[in-house]
Formats: sequence, C-alpha cells, structure tokens
Amino acid sequence: MKQKILFLDLDGTLLNDRKEITAGNRRAIREALDRGHRIVITSGRPLKSSLAQARRLGLAGEGCYVIAYNGGAVYDCSRGETIHREALALDALYQVYDEAERRGMYIQTYDQEDVVIEPRCGEENAVRYCASIGLDWRRIGDVRRDLSEAPVKALLIDYQDREPLEAMERWLRDHLAGRADCFFSSRYFLEVTPAGVNKGSAVTALCARLGMDIRDSVAAGDENNDVSMLRAAGVGAAMSNAVPAAKAAADYVTERDNNHDGIEEVIRKFLL
Repeated sequence: MKQKILFLDLDGTLLNDRKEITAGNRRAIREALDRGHRIVITSGRPLKSSLAQARRLGLAGEGCYVIAYNGGAVYDCSRGETIHREALALDALYQVYDEAERRGMYIQTYDQEDVVIEPRCGEENAVRYCASIGLDWRRIGDVRRDLSEAPVKALLIDYQDREPLEAMERWLRDHLAGRADCFFSSRYFLEVTPAGVNKGSAVTALCARLGMDIRDSVAAGDENNDVSMLRAAGVGAAMSNAVPAAKAAADYVTERDNNHDGIEEVIRKFLL
C-alpha cells in the first residue's frame, strides 16, 4: 500500500475523555507505523504538552511529527527539533490583551516552557487548564515587557459562560482581520493565532516539506479548530462525537467515538 500520513488531533479524537489512548487505537497506530505510514500529532496544545503526549503514546520516533499551537509550530520527532514556527505579531497580541482587559476576560499566552498570565488574571483558569494538559504556569508582570519572544498564540478561557467568548470572537474578526485569526478549540477556549495559520495550513506545509501528495493524507478531528485540516487533507475523518462544523467539513464520520477506538476505525479504513 502507498505510504500515507495521518494527522491526529488529541483531545476528543485520539484520547478518550480520561485523556488516555485506548488499546485499540494504540494497536492500530503501531501497525500503521510498522507499515511505513507517518503519524502526526496535530493539536492546539502548546508544543511542550503535545510533545510530552507524543512521547507517552510512543509517537515520538522515526516517522512521527508534532504540530502544536493549532499549526504555529511543527516538530520533527526523529531529529528532535522544531522545523517550522510562526509567531503572532506583537502589535496584534497587545490589542487582544487590551481588549480582553477592557472586557474583564481571562487571557493567557506562552513562552518556550510555560503558560504565562498577567497579575490581573486570577489563577483558577490557569490551574484548571494546565492540570488538563500537564503543563506549568507562572505570572509575568506585563506581556509588553516580560515576554522573551513573540508567542505563537494567545488563548481566552471562560469555563462558565460562552457568550463573552463569542462576543470577543466577533470583535477579533472585525478589528484584527488579516493580522490574526481566531476560532474555538472547545466550548471554553477561544484561540488567537497568526493570520493564515491553522491546522490545515500546517498539514499542507508538512506534506509539501516531506514531498508527499496531499491526497495521501488523512486527518481526524472533532472540534472547530480541526475544520481546516479536515478540509485540507486527502481524507478528513470527523469523530462521531465531533461538533456539527467538523462533521460538515469531513469526508467521513466514524461510527465509533473517541472512547471506543474511533481512530482504530479510521486507520483500518484508510491506511491498513
């Protein structure tokens, strides 16, 4: 069979609701790697967290890659290095922070190691978010002064009410069009990324870098931030537990969900 490349979202797709990989998914992934297919963890999570998951799942060796920050960073596991990174323009980041402060919203960004928050943001959201992805967080004084480099993305979180996030999404689309993009990665998370950077753009770029025909790619996801890669890949597979927008963008919707070996279904149908 022709070599293919499989792009896998983590939360709600490869991982079950307990943030674990099921036995069936693990077995099918190993078979795919043994037959020479490539596997790419493709997540909205920061690189450090995404890479830790890849290593824990045994997906950090030859033929494995990690796409993190919704497409903002691409990491070659076999070479142990970041091969692509796109940062959010600082002027756009500062505007997002100013508007979030005006609205009294929680916002965080990232340095190379941690989630970072300003003093005005309470720590409850940072604690909950970091616990869910196995990352650390710390306070900085001010994003204008204390970031060592332009970050790849920012994230607004509201675990109580989605409406403020939706209102912020409308503001972002009106005021930062062409400089930053925004989309939901869960009902609680509004992502802010560099303009034109998303999972779909990363899928396209990595296939080109590897000399692979995009038609030989398969992508699996469940959320709004997966829509771009479901459309970009040769085959887009939405999980049965996916949001309506992901299912509408997909070529195939699984019968099994993320708790019941849904990725094994995708692998056996399109790779093995």
